[in-house]
Amino acid sequence: MDLLSAAILLAIIMDPLGNIPVFHSLLSPYPRRHRVRIIARELIVAYLVLAAFLAGGDVVMRYLGLEQPALGIAGGVVLFIIALRMVFPDETNVERRTLTEEPFIVPLAIPMIAGPSALAAVLLLVSREPERFWTWLGALTAAWAFTAAILLASSLLMEKLGPHTLRALARLTGMLLIMMAVQMLMDGIAAYVKALA
Repeated sequence: MDLLSAAILLAIIMDPLGNIPVFHSLLSPYPRRHRVRIIARELIVAYLVLAAFLAGGDVVMRYLGLEQPALGIAGGVVLFIIALRMVFPDETNVERRTLTEEPFIVPLAIPMIAGPSALAAVLLLVSREPERFWTWLGALTAAWAFTAAILLASSLLMEKLGPHTLRALARLTGMLLIMMAVQMLMDGIAAYVKALA
C-alpha cells in the first residue's frame, strides 16, 4: 500500500461526509464562528490521538503479543461492520442525541473522527511496514486535512447539498470501504495461512 491509497483508506474510514449531520446536530445551538472553533479543536485532538497510535502502535503490538495477520483479520472485520453502518445507517441515531454542554473530545474527536476503525487502520499500517512510518504519517496527515476541510465547511455543505445528497455520498463511500475491508480480511487470512505453512 502506498501513500495515496493509505490516505484514501483513512479518509474513507474517518467518514467526514457521514459525520456532517452529527456535527450539525450537536453544534447547531452555537453561532457559526464558535462552531468552527469547536470543530477545529476537536480535529486537532483527533489528529494527535491518531498520530500517537501511529507512533506507538508497533510497541503496543509487541507488548500485547499480537501478530500482523491477527490485526489484519480483526481490522477487516471491524471495517466491514463500520462500512455496513455507513451503507445502512440508523436514521434515528442523530435525532436521539441531545446537547447538555459543549462537546469536548467525546463524541466529536473520539469516536466520530478518531474512532476504533481509524485507530485499527493506523495500527495495521504501522504493523505491516514500520520502517515506512513517515509515509503513513503523511497519509494520515493528508486524510486528516481532507476531513478537516469537509467538516470546517460542513455548514455550507449542509446548505448547498442537503442531507439527502450527503447521505447518498456517505453510502457510496461505505460501499468502497466494504471492498477495502474484504481485501484487508483476505490479506490477513493469506498472511496467516502463509505463516502456518
